[in-house]
Amino acid sequence: MTTARISGTVWAALAIVYLVWGSTYLGIRIAVETMPPFLSAGARFVVAGLLLAALLAWRHGPGVLKVTRAQLASAAVVGVLLLLGGNGLVVLAETSVPSGLAALLVAGVPAWVVLLRTGFGERPGPAAYAGVALGLAGLAVLSLPGLSGDVRMGGVLTVVVATLLWATGSFSSSRIPMPRNPFTASAYEMVAGGLGCALVGLVRGEHSGLDLADVSARSWTALAYLIVFGSLIAFTAYAWLLQSAPISLVATYAYVNPVVAVFLGWLVVDEALTWPIALGGAIVVAGVWLIVRAERRPAPAATATVLEAVAPAEAPTADPAAAATPAAVAAIAAPQSPAPAEPADPESPPLHGGQTPSGPSGPTV
Repeated sequence: MTTARISGTVWAALAIVYLVWGSTYLGIRIAVETMPPFLSAGARFVVAGLLLAALLAWRHGPGVLKVTRAQLASAAVVGVLLLLGGNGLVVLAETSVPSGLAALLVAGVPAWVVLLRTGFGERPGPAAYAGVALGLAGLAVLSLPGLSGDVRMGGVLTVVVATLLWATGSFSSSRIPMPRNPFTASAYEMVAGGLGCALVGLVRGEHSGLDLADVSARSWTALAYLIVFGSLIAFTAYAWLLQSAPISLVATYAYVNPVVAVFLGWLVVDEALTWPIALGGAIVVAGVWLIVRAERRPAPAATATVLEAVAPAEAPTADPAAAATPAAVAAIAAPQSPAPAEPADPESPPLHGGQTPSGPSGPTV
């Protein structure tokens, strides 16, 4: 998929991810003020996943949730990597790390994706590696508050581990047999990831002494926002984008979200904007921009980019642009005629579930 062929639906889904996910860092910070981190994350994703599954079954019938064992296992693995390993660790870290700093650290995800591609034999090119070097340098500067004692270093390192797991989940989703319907995949991923978070919370003893009466209305409101907007709407849009847009374009959320998160953290909870956060954030964003710029260059026919690997040509039967408001959540599962698929290259082997790659480049799975 080239830039010229990017549809308005893709841009609408990107806008949802940009704005909503940028605000969820603040939502997490407020939720964990009076809620245990992993149990709150588990409740968020299990409830959101079940709601999404119910909407899909109501509009299309239970058959829409039918997947093979391999697809179910793959969705569960990706869900655990993204939501327990990625999001769950960020929730834990935000008990000791400012939401804006957490968002800036998460911006390093595209750098890890480049390194994962290299590990699987691809060669992204000098510009991408320069972006990785900048990104890592920015992460080092962002770590200075932890070294100086301004924030807990353990929290900073927890976010860095979370970004590694999130990148692994995003990258692996293109190389294993995922459900063809991205919304069905989202539902299974959220339930699996949420159960994983809940299990970790129970193992950590977060339920001991927990009194729901002590949870503030502010935290309940934040949790509700995270369920409806952060999970049902933004995560579903992200899952759709992974299958419908170039991953280099999808990855741009990594340098838009932090700007939104830092601004909201400063505006709402008076988080300090220190020089390491400002400078380190700028370096990370510059590195991510360089990576994305390198990824947008035409790829040779035999070496499709990671973004192409997760962007099959066939459009899903639901439109994520309809999920722009809470009242339209049901519309993401509304019956629609599939978009006409372009003729597939008869020589191209299928991607997972029989999907075919777009453009002249061959699949990498």
